[in-house]
Amino acid sequence: MIYWIITIITLLIVVYFIVINRKAFGAVPKGKRLERIKRSELYYKKQFQNLSHTPSIAEGYKMSKVTYDFFFGKKDPLLKPMHPIPSVHTDLKRLDKTADVFIWLGHSSYYLQTDGISFLIDPVLSRYGSPFKYFNKAFKGSDIFKPEDMPDIDYLVITHDHFDHLDYPTVKAIEKRTGMAIVPLGVGAHLERWGYAERKLIEEEWGTEILLKNNIKIIFTPARHFSGRRIRQNDTLWTSYVLETPTKKIFLGGDSGYDSHFKKIGEQYGPFDYAILENGQYGEAWRYIHTLPEDVIQAAVDLKAKYILPVHSSKFALALHPWNEPLQKITNLGKDKRLHILTPMIGEVVQLNLSNQEFKVWWEN
Repeated sequence: MIYWIITIITLLIVVYFIVINRKAFGAVPKGKRLERIKRSELYYKKQFQNLSHTPSIAEGYKMSKVTYDFFFGKKDPLLKPMHPIPSVHTDLKRLDKTADVFIWLGHSSYYLQTDGISFLIDPVLSRYGSPFKYFNKAFKGSDIFKPEDMPDIDYLVITHDHFDHLDYPTVKAIEKRTGMAIVPLGVGAHLERWGYAERKLIEEEWGTEILLKNNIKIIFTPARHFSGRRIRQNDTLWTSYVLETPTKKIFLGGDSGYDSHFKKIGEQYGPFDYAILENGQYGEAWRYIHTLPEDVIQAAVDLKAKYILPVHSSKFALALHPWNEPLQKITNLGKDKRLHILTPMIGEVVQLNLSNQEFKVWWEN
């Protein structure tokens, strides 16, 4: 019996190391990168920290119960859509390069073009938001864009290294069409393993300002979240960004729970023309690391945002709410506060220089 137990344990260990060393899991920061991480004021107790104490689970909840409910509990019948998600397959390669546009690609992936420069943010364009081709499959209709649909990109922008934001097949496929990659500290280790040269990486931490082409500036700003593609968490940083161009200011939110950093960013860099904010894949148990819809509204107020573009929904089922609840709630709450919530379909062009563009309530049917 002891022999068989030892054999099984040994096999499990071998399988683990085989799986975890697949390229999809990226790389662990080492060498000069690790030394730089250790010098960061954001890094102590052998991991990056949030500005405020951030438990992974909220008070009154147990991780075991939350995990059980997620995998084995009774699911809402609308957890996934019963029909394909409405979407528009815009040809990104034929866009007017002088146009200022935002195009949502599903979940937290979007294409942004402004002041003659193109940005691709958190692209997950494979059919699965995970390292395995049997978990976290995209909803039908939400996966209409593929890596080959992407034009040449001036800047690839990554907010953190979770699988639903940093997708190995996508990032690998577009490497030759990417000018530079902008990533938070530590995340460059993944991209280097996937073929990105060190000279193509802009890898920084909160508070760093970088001048890009066409007199555009990007600033690494705080978020309240966590990171990790392996068992160990928080060995790479997570971030939001402020994008300042000659014509507009845009906040790129990434994933974040609500905290005082939104107000500080608004006071220091606002007001913003557009705030692209996480709205979806939330739950009361995770409110410290993912904003609830009412938190999104408060964050937009704190940021002094004129227009709000909600993302992080309508492609994957990573929480237990109905798939269309995030958009239902954010639009209703926005009306109460008289905020401008822009809700394009996946692939629909948002003209950033128009003030009266309207969108259908496409998620209700």
